[in-house]
Amino acid sequence: MRLLQTLNPRSHIAAAIGWAVFLIVTLAALMAANLAATEAEQRARADAEGLLAEFATQVRDALSMSLETRRSVLEATAVQIVAAGDRRPLGVAGTLDMVRTRFPEFTWLGVASASGCVTTGTDGLGLGDDVTRTLWFQQGRLHPYVGEGRTISALDTTAPANAEAHRLLDMAVPLNPWMPEDGGVIAARLSWSWMEAVLSSIQAAFNTRRQIDLLLVGRDGTVLAGPGAWRGRHLDAASDITEGGHYVVGKRTQLRLADNLGLGWTAIIRQSAESALEPVRTLRRTVFLIVFLAGLISAAAAMLATRVLTRRLSTLAVAAETVQRGEQRMLVPPAGSDEVSRIGATLSHLVEHLQAEKQALLALNAELDARVTERTLRIERMADEARHAAVTRERLRIARDLHDTLAHSLMALLTQVRLVRKLHQRMDDGELDAELTHAEQVAATGLAGARAAIAQMRDNSVIDLGLGQALTDLVRRFGQRTGVSASLDCDTSCATWADDRAATLFRIVEEALRNVERHAQSTTVCVTLHHDSNGNTHAASSACDSPIRVVVAVVDDGIGFDPALPRPGHYGLRGMREQAALIDAYLDIHSGPGEGTRVRVVLDC
Repeated sequence: MRLLQTLNPRSHIAAAIGWAVFLIVTLAALMAANLAATEAEQRARADAEGLLAEFATQVRDALSMSLETRRSVLEATAVQIVAAGDRRPLGVAGTLDMVRTRFPEFTWLGVASASGCVTTGTDGLGLGDDVTRTLWFQQGRLHPYVGEGRTISALDTTAPANAEAHRLLDMAVPLNPWMPEDGGVIAARLSWSWMEAVLSSIQAAFNTRRQIDLLLVGRDGTVLAGPGAWRGRHLDAASDITEGGHYVVGKRTQLRLADNLGLGWTAIIRQSAESALEPVRTLRRTVFLIVFLAGLISAAAAMLATRVLTRRLSTLAVAAETVQRGEQRMLVPPAGSDEVSRIGATLSHLVEHLQAEKQALLALNAELDARVTERTLRIERMADEARHAAVTRERLRIARDLHDTLAHSLMALLTQVRLVRKLHQRMDDGELDAELTHAEQVAATGLAGARAAIAQMRDNSVIDLGLGQALTDLVRRFGQRTGVSASLDCDTSCATWADDRAATLFRIVEEALRNVERHAQSTTVCVTLHHDSNGNTHAASSACDSPIRVVVAVVDDGIGFDPALPRPGHYGLRGMREQAALIDAYLDIHSGPGEGTRVRVVLDC
């Protein structure tokens, strides 16, 4: 594990320099090996192609010599027949049988007269056949001829029409070249198996360790002999004999004697590139390994030299880490005047400065902690006061609600009871019963008001449903309870507002509707809730100068009143103003006798 840490270039400069040297030398090794191997491969490929071309020359000469030898045998047989002077079929047949016995590769020998009739043939084949239309007869009358084909000749009179054609060689020479007017022809047929045997013997004479393939290609590009997968294939200029570079190829396109005889064959010799270029690849591996080992040695030497040169820098790094861990306060720079010493001195001054700043920060933090503690206590005290004020405001609101509901009802009930007590002796039973009934109704009304006040204290519909839906339900209940035509006009952007300020606006509207129900004697009430973005909602208050405001208004067509006159014992208007002040809203009440009433609240968003 320590060795891996030592070789980590992120932890040690020496390791980084060593790896850099190793990388550079390795790249140089790859480039050198590649250049050397490329040049050597080109030379080796050229040498291999030259050697294979020489092999192809040997194949060409061997095939040409074999064909020339058989043609010479055929010419010698013709001379022997002419010299014997006996052209009787029986005598000529004996001569032909002797030649066939000596050269069994001749599958058939025969003599045709000048008229194109076969007069003699081995095994009795072709006797009497007309061969004037065969190419070997037409060419053999004029000069020696050798040709290859796959068709069944006229000599195969016993072969059926659908017999499979076999490759063969036809050979013919004039029977008497000194007397062309004689017109006789001696012909022979060479088996293709003999040709393949000749090629096999030639290939066997080569070094078998070279993995050499021999291909014989006809004039039309057909592969006559070669590996099984190539036989019968047609080669042209676009054919890749190398099979994607896997083979090195050498060829000779002229068989000396055979070409003169009309064959036009091409001999192709190819060798596996793996075996031909194996020495080159061995050289590439050798060069790479040598340079790679040199790179490793150079990297190790560079790493050792760098470790020696950077030992003082490592000592400085260890000292800096000790200061960082807090084991010592000051950094002692190494002695000397080189770069390491100057870096150490700079770090020492920096550490000293940082330590001084650290002490100053500690003192400042202690002072700030004391201030924060004092501010926290002050904030907690203010929070307690705010909670106390909220409780007081809530008590005042409950007192207002009880005054507007239960107190009024109890006062009316008390007045009714006192009236009955004073006048019951002068009242008849019907009047007394009516007064008691009225007192009962007043008590029921007070009880309902008290229950409504309690329900209002517990009501949280604004938070649950939003201001728009809560006002909708409030206006609907007001209309159902009083019979007054009540409507609501609410912006959708304000309908989902649901926080403490929205709940306070709801209570102000609720109190305004309660005043309409008790005092206004109106027939219609309109409640509106809108956004006002013009910035001039009202001119009476200089505090409301926000460009975006929420405006809530309650307008009725009742009898109205004078807002400036004092109303002892009534706390509804005062309660609305106090609730508006809680949320920093502006409350405007506009009314007059016979003019109806408009209560308008403006709240900055």
